[in-house]
Amino acid sequence: MAVPVLTIYTDGACKGNPGPGGWGALLCYGDRQQTLQGSALSTTNNRMELMAAIEALQHLQHPCSLVLVTDSQYLQKGISEWLPLWKQRDWRKADGKPVKNVDLWQSLEAAVARHEVSWQWVRGHSGHPGNATADHLARTAIP
Repeated sequence: MAVPVLTIYTDGACKGNPGPGGWGALLCYGDRQQTLQGSALSTTNNRMELMAAIEALQHLQHPCSLVLVTDSQYLQKGISEWLPLWKQRDWRKADGKPVKNVDLWQSLEAAVARHEVSWQWVRGHSGHPGNATADHLARTAIP
């Protein structure tokens, strides 16, 4: 019998950028699913993408191995490629400008540290069921 894999689908949405925003997450383990969502009155889409991942990972009660699926290259590349370089450069990008959303990147890094996370990017609005659900949760959470 195969062991179920925990998969988390996340998405963020914003009306205006900045503007009111929402985030959503769908957690799937075997045949069980759980949804999470939240919002902010004044935010950006990137902040909501980060919040979706942070909140989903912080929701987990025990360290685990999981796949986190996102349609945000900002999130996926940021955590997988850019974060170590930003830290080496004291939270500055290659052009010397400060990294935006440092507070959330630091929170995400702390949340990831408890788990073994494989990051997967999918094209948004391409009919992927888990991504579509996370998108719906994010959009309906917008105040």
